[in-house]
Amino acid sequence: MRISALLFACLPLAALAQVPTPAAPQAKPVLITGATLHVGNGTVVPNATVAFDKGRLTYAGPAAGFTQDKAGYEAIDATGQQLYPGLILPNTTLGLTEVESIRATVDEEEVGVLNPNVRALIAYNTDSDILATVRTNGVLLAQPTPRGGLLAGQSSVVQLDAWNWQDAVVRADDGQHLTWPAMVFRINPAEDAAALDRRQKAREAQLRELEQLFGEANAYRQSPAGRPENLRLAALAGLFDGSKTLYLHADYGKEIIESVRFARRMGAQKVAVVGARDAWMVLDFLKQNDVSVVVSRIHALPRRDADDYDQPYKLPAQLQAAGVRFCLDYQGSMETAGSRNLAFIAGTASAFGLSKEQALTAVTLSPAQMMGIDKDYGTLETGKSATLVLSKGDLLDMRTNAVSRAFIDGRSISLDSKQTYLEKKFRSKYGL
Repeated sequence: MRISALLFACLPLAALAQVPTPAAPQAKPVLITGATLHVGNGTVVPNATVAFDKGRLTYAGPAAGFTQDKAGYEAIDATGQQLYPGLILPNTTLGLTEVESIRATVDEEEVGVLNPNVRALIAYNTDSDILATVRTNGVLLAQPTPRGGLLAGQSSVVQLDAWNWQDAVVRADDGQHLTWPAMVFRINPAEDAAALDRRQKAREAQLRELEQLFGEANAYRQSPAGRPENLRLAALAGLFDGSKTLYLHADYGKEIIESVRFARRMGAQKVAVVGARDAWMVLDFLKQNDVSVVVSRIHALPRRDADDYDQPYKLPAQLQAAGVRFCLDYQGSMETAGSRNLAFIAGTASAFGLSKEQALTAVTLSPAQMMGIDKDYGTLETGKSATLVLSKGDLLDMRTNAVSRAFIDGRSISLDSKQTYLEKKFRSKYGL
């Protein structure tokens, strides 16, 4: 009886902490009519019709072009609403961190400095309460990424409505993440020359370690069958045949140039720079070397007193004008919980030089291309995954963003979360 009483006492807490159950596979064809369709590649179709069955889009275009019999479809009248591809969040600790101030809930970093064999995917927590809050703003896919050390390990791409990480995975181990050793310069005027020299030598030692590791990995890849297994070296093999991307985390212009030249010299086929706050200084270099950019910290102050006040905001537009491939992530304080604001990061970029559709592409098609999943995700085109978001207003504007329905691979997912539960609870109490 005591145990039963305790369980009943805990019921309110259980309800509060409940994570929405993952949606079942699509059982019936769905037909959405009347919405304005934002394809994700710059195309906008007013009064569109979108149909999907068994998780794949069977039609996406003008209403007049849909000539099939509508009987048998689950009909959704979305007149006046906006229809978008599900947003894709790159370079995130979503699913790896729950409460940043509680160490026991943070599983984003492994001990050691060089950890190419570490896989963020197996630490991804599908029961995280944060996932539901992110989906309510239209983010349906993400790239959980390890942190820490020089070579943090491998990221993967997941969809945000699953029972476990095996069900969530969209693309496993899409790339390695290398934090480029920081430039050495005197920040503290009191630092003497000997201390500065020690820091410079430590940096040079890190660079030698990296060069040795990459050289060994390339040699290991080419060695004959029957060699002793080496997980660290085997994890880097995909960089040399182009099956994985080397993500270089660097901000200063000199760091960007150094890291890209290192990657090319070591034989990495696909390279992307993450962070890249000084990318505007090296636009020609990035273009000439066919380097993609994951832009971080748009909502930030300029790095230098002499920079334009809006330099972080207009960086995406500068990359667009230079023809450099780029996408947007969410970085800042409370990175994991704040990732629900990805749409508004794109909205800021659209207010400082990008068009609305270019900004949308930066959080849909562009990250899909960078992660190698654009065959199925990133745009709403016939044959692709039915991963989409319906919003009553502009998804990129926090004043009008109001997601009414969301689908992942054709499955109608729940938009309930702790926040919606608390809203209903206190609206009922105060009659709002």
